[in-house]
Amino acid sequence: MASERIGVYPGTFDPITNGHMDIIQRAATVMDRLVVGVAVNAGKGPLFSVEERVRMVRDEVAGLNDGDSERVSVAAFENLLMDFAVEQGACMIVRGLRAVSDFDYEFQMASMNAKLNSGVETVCLMASDKHQFIASRLVKEIAMLGGDISAFVSPRVAGLLEERRAGR
Repeated sequence: MASERIGVYPGTFDPITNGHMDIIQRAATVMDRLVVGVAVNAGKGPLFSVEERVRMVRDEVAGLNDGDSERVSVAAFENLLMDFAVEQGACMIVRGLRAVSDFDYEFQMASMNAKLNSGVETVCLMASDKHQFIASRLVKEIAMLGGDISAFVSPRVAGLLEERRAGR
């Protein structure tokens, strides 16, 4: 019997966007199990705490179709991605590519990760055309300035961003 294909999709998810969810949904269809790894990443100055981001991702993943939500789990991590992948039993790291500019960074990261652990492959999924321009950083900026972010995040996440903007 073939071993279970486990993938890790890492990110800050501050906040989780429709683009992230698109990658999660698609990755879940090609793997037996997907672990969404929420990076602590305090250096990026996240708007939401790691606990809030994990909860946000879990809530979004719970709405996946076709039983995919049962194959997707969410966990925070603050160690090396390769160490986290090994802890999860993963054979793949999933990354999303939005534009050509993402490729150079992802290529460098994949090469470095391969040097750290050649047993874990990096797989890049191209963003769907309707999500190519979505970046969490831009979504946060638009939200904090009172702009309409409904095309970029779920209503639940938009509400959380509005609460944060209002200081609640």
